[in-house]
Amino acid sequence: MVSMDSKFLKPYNPADTEKTIYERWEKSGLFNPDECVRQGFTKPDAKPFTIVMPPPNVTGVLHMGHALMLTLEDIMIRFERMRGKRTLWIPGTDHAAIATQAKVEKEISKKEGTSRHDLGREEFLRRVTQFAQESHDTIVSQIRVMGASCDWSREAYTLDEQRSLAVRTIFKKMYDDGLIYRGNRIVNWDPKGQTTVSDDEVVHEERTAKMYTFKYSKDFPIAISTTRPETKLGDTAVAVHPDDARYTDFVGKEYDIDFAGTQLHIRIVADSAADPAFGTGAVGVTPAHSQTDWEIAERHLLPIIQVIDERAKMTVGLDSIKGKKTTEAREAIAQWLRDNNLIEKEEDIKQNISIGDRTGGVIEPIPKLQWFVNVNKPISERDGKTLKQLMQETVASGDVKIVPDYFNKTYFNWIDNLRDWCISRQIWYGHRIPVWYSSTTLGTSQEIFVGVDAPTGEGWKQDEDTLDTWFSSSLWTFSTLGWPEHTHDLKIYHPTDVLETGYEIIFFWVARMILMTQYTLGVAPFHTVYFHGTVRDGQGRKMSKSLGNGIDPLDIARDFGADAGRMALVVGTAAGTDSKISTEKVRGYKHFANKLWNISRFILENCENVSPHTKTSETDQKLLDELAALGKEITTDMEEYRFHLASEKIYHFVWDRLASEILEESKVLFKDGSPSTTLGASRRKTLLELLKTSLLLLHPFTPFVTEEIWGSLPGSTGFIMVEKWPNS
Repeated sequence: MVSMDSKFLKPYNPADTEKTIYERWEKSGLFNPDECVRQGFTKPDAKPFTIVMPPPNVTGVLHMGHALMLTLEDIMIRFERMRGKRTLWIPGTDHAAIATQAKVEKEISKKEGTSRHDLGREEFLRRVTQFAQESHDTIVSQIRVMGASCDWSREAYTLDEQRSLAVRTIFKKMYDDGLIYRGNRIVNWDPKGQTTVSDDEVVHEERTAKMYTFKYSKDFPIAISTTRPETKLGDTAVAVHPDDARYTDFVGKEYDIDFAGTQLHIRIVADSAADPAFGTGAVGVTPAHSQTDWEIAERHLLPIIQVIDERAKMTVGLDSIKGKKTTEAREAIAQWLRDNNLIEKEEDIKQNISIGDRTGGVIEPIPKLQWFVNVNKPISERDGKTLKQLMQETVASGDVKIVPDYFNKTYFNWIDNLRDWCISRQIWYGHRIPVWYSSTTLGTSQEIFVGVDAPTGEGWKQDEDTLDTWFSSSLWTFSTLGWPEHTHDLKIYHPTDVLETGYEIIFFWVARMILMTQYTLGVAPFHTVYFHGTVRDGQGRKMSKSLGNGIDPLDIARDFGADAGRMALVVGTAAGTDSKISTEKVRGYKHFANKLWNISRFILENCENVSPHTKTSETDQKLLDELAALGKEITTDMEEYRFHLASEKIYHFVWDRLASEILEESKVLFKDGSPSTTLGASRRKTLLELLKTSLLLLHPFTPFVTEEIWGSLPGSTGFIMVEKWPNS
């Protein structure tokens, strides 16, 4: 006997149900795979399926990109849980050292007019920690609103004690293996933030620049072109391409030059890094202020002369140059060149300028004594392979599959040009480098102690710097499972199955996780990488504060329901492609949730007293077979990560086939349009089966409304999220 739930007497309102449903899910404990086994929903020997959540930065709130990430990962987890796998989705957040510190510093400066140095390290870190905790609490509440069925009992934070232990342990291991070293190399330096930054923390801004073509002196035989004449005070060579016949006779010659108040010793070298098509085909080599030039200098044993300091000021030159900011010095040197009739041409060009994304400061490449990871050193434990080789082979062998596969080329291009990784940062917030110096030789490479714990005894001072955030997050797949301890979780759930993330961090996180996991455990960190694209506004523009076109996932959930937001994000959005979203699109899927609600109300209202022994008619069996065939297609799409197709197919079946055709056809069995026992028993049974299967196929995409309806189906005793997937 089916008695329609009274809740169906009013329209579906997600605001009345979604929070309550999530609380019921959490209370059940069924997000935890161990609890699923204990309650008998998962077999103890079931195959595991693991995802670690890319940890959102504790710098604010979630955006639509996070919402897409959460939706896709939850779809995978719910699908595999319903298939009987031992599913584990580990949630977590990232301390995002530079971004978080910069945000707090900005607030302190704005409100109090002071700096972190005025507060002192201890007080400043207390404030950053408080801010991070408040941000964390906001973020995890938003994750719940999106319906993410992650195991909160295993939540991790990149700066918590367990992850800190993992970071210190791996640092010492890599140092002992000669893979971490302290050296003087060229780095990206942010003069405004006063720290090194990684490539991913650099954005490129197109600006108009002046290209100067000139000679160092009237007697110098070759003209060079540059947009930064101020760096030429540090030139030690001019490079030309080995095949450039224009300069063959000059290669190997050396010149002493008085240039803008500085003495230069220039050697002409042949190097393939010189582009014959750029400017004159000859380039001034400034090893201290260009990564490319640094590498040329290494190949030709050129001296390194630094002429720009950490404040982006000149350290040499005429009175009009020395002590000036680089931008001021640039014009002063240009004027000196004009005065000495050395300029051959000046032209305006468009140029990409490197900017620190957190501070807005113009990045200066300068040599600094920093900590690096050596990516080219053979590792005895890994058959003499280097970190670079391990990163290449893991993807080339298919141990890690990238979806979509055209990102393979992007990955390999980056690995082929990989340089040693600078891992130290001159900030206070983050994992402090586990290195201590003897007080008698502070700051040198002598008498240092590297360890998981501080050295005993007096006279030791810890390194002031912290580690690049990507260093700690590169351990994420195994540190979240308890490493360095050999835990039960690590044994069962690693390697993880899927890493789902944005394609823009393929180098900075994905590749480094492969690097670190292969080095530490000798395996790939995950079997598949699924890249999602950027979520743009309805006009295809990137969402930004300046445009005011951002969409808040919480607003979407409040106004339309999380299910509607999830469907709007995933339908029509293939892996690796950017997508558009608007309130109009979300509203359309709110109508779909209402449609599903009304379909359920109609079926439950008109399908009472259905016997399981009722014989199914040939016509109705065709309907069941039709949905079963569609279910197989959807299952294949899900297995192949075509979530955009799977969601679209079940959407169209429910709206266009079930609602518009099958239910309308069924209404002819009613008398005068009212409920009637004349509706054939076979059709009543079939409608209930069609509804049940549709809800199961929809659940990974719209978990809330399907859970709410499922509880009113005849014979329903538990949660739809642990029901068996059709055809499984």
